[in-house]
Formats: sequence, C-alpha cells, structure tokens
Amino acid sequence: MKLISFAIDGEARYGVLEGEAVIDLSDRLGARFPNLLSLIEADALAEAAAALSAPGPRHALAGLHYLEPIPGARRIFCVGANYPKVHPTGGVVSGPEFPAIFQKPAETLVPHGARLQAPTASRQFDYEGELAFVIGRGGANIPPERALSHIAGYTCLNDGSVRDFQKHSVWAGKNFVRSGGFGPWLVTADEIGDPATLTLVTRLNGEEVQRTGLDRMFFSIPAIIAYLSAVTPLLPGDVVATGSPEGSGATRTPPRWLVPGDRIEVEVSKVGVLENVVA
Repeated sequence: MKLISFAIDGEARYGVLEGEAVIDLSDRLGARFPNLLSLIEADALAEAAAALSAPGPRHALAGLHYLEPIPGARRIFCVGANYPKVHPTGGVVSGPEFPAIFQKPAETLVPHGARLQAPTASRQFDYEGELAFVIGRGGANIPPERALSHIAGYTCLNDGSVRDFQKHSVWAGKNFVRSGGFGPWLVTADEIGDPATLTLVTRLNGEEVQRTGLDRMFFSIPAIIAYLSAVTPLLPGDVVATGSPEGSGATRTPPRWLVPGDRIEVEVSKVGVLENVVA
C-alpha cells in the first residue's frame, strides 16, 4: 500500500493511494485511528487494507494538499557519511567504523509539493537525496537479522543542508526550518522487499545530480536499526534517513547552491518521487 497523509479544508486526513485516487481512511477508521501514526502504533496496517473495500470518500490525487507521511514526527534520525564520496564539508568518506547519527526536528521538513525556505543567513543551501524508512514495531537491541520486520514502510527525504553552518556543527547545518522535504507517501514494507535493491536518483531542475544503488551504503538498513536500537529503544513512527550519495552541490566545481525557483526531485525506485521548489 501507498499510505498518504493529506489535508482537506485544513483538516488532516490519511488514506491509501490507488491509481490516481486516494481512498480516504479517516472516515473508515478515524474513530479508532485518527492519523497514520496511530494506525502504525496499533500495528493495524492489515485493518487499513481490509477497509479499502468499505464505502467512503475518494479524492483525486491531482491537486491534493499533501502532508508529511508522518506529520510532526517525534523523532527523525539521520545517518551521515553513509556512502563513499567526497564529503560536502571537506575530506573523503571511506569506511567509517560506526554510523554517524544526528537528529532533526520535524520543523526542518516540508511535504511533497510544499516550498522549501532558502535561509537568509547563508547562500550555501544544498540538497541531499535519501531513502528514509518509518519504524512500525518498536524495540531495543534489535538484531540485524530481524530488523527489516520492524519497518512499517519507506519514503523519500531531502536532507536540506546549509554547508557553511554545517562547518560550525552538524546541528547548525542540518536544522534550518523548512530546509528539506519528506514524502510523498509511505510505501509499506511488503511492497519493497529488500531495500538494498532500490535505486536513488536526485534531480535539480530536471538534471540528474545524484544516482546510486542503495547496496552501496556503508551501513545497511538492518545495521542502522541494530545500532540505533542499541542506544535507544525505537518507537513506532520514528523516521530514519539513511544517508546521501556523491553529487551534492557543495562537491561540484564551482559549487552549485540552491536558489529561489530551483526544483529538487528525489526519486527512489518502487517508492515514488518527492518534489519541492525553493521559495
């Protein structure tokens, strides 16, 4: 299933994408599960699938007002330096011993179709296309061999980065408000299979600027889950971004910084395309 969060007349709703229409689950299941997070927390994706045949509203996908797949996500973990590449702030990334984890607040991300906010304090605004996943079943000390069974689904993420501030600290460079994108929807894990077989592509104004197979990550998704859950129990609805490959604007000659009007697309095979324009 492609699970989607959206708004109609300012009211947050969720549903399942079927062709070019969204089957509204808020009317069918909303009394028990008011949003997608509550559905995931209750481990009720099977109920969502069963409810698709029940009577209720459908909405055209065209013109729909998207929300983030998990609006206001409580915890967003990001893996840095997870691909072989020249690092955007200098140096070459080659085989780190442990995952480099940092966190972002939900306010840093906007949904598919929303405008990114170029920072006023810097001109070094950059893109990072990534695969992200959402935890379905929580847990601590999850072994790698069971890790994929803890995933509810997969989505796309643009980890917007402000490179001169990133040289101050990762926190500073990665936490500008509305600097990144998250969406367009959440594809359930059963439709993906092995995420290492997926391909990630980022395009800037239609030009391909990043491409990788996800099997090139230093730390696989099972390894990331095992590491994170050894540090802190993972919770349903936690979002984990898995890192970005070679090709960001900072590593180009000359650097290619984002400016108002630029359109960024992050595409993951079998998942979809996240698109945002810089305001």
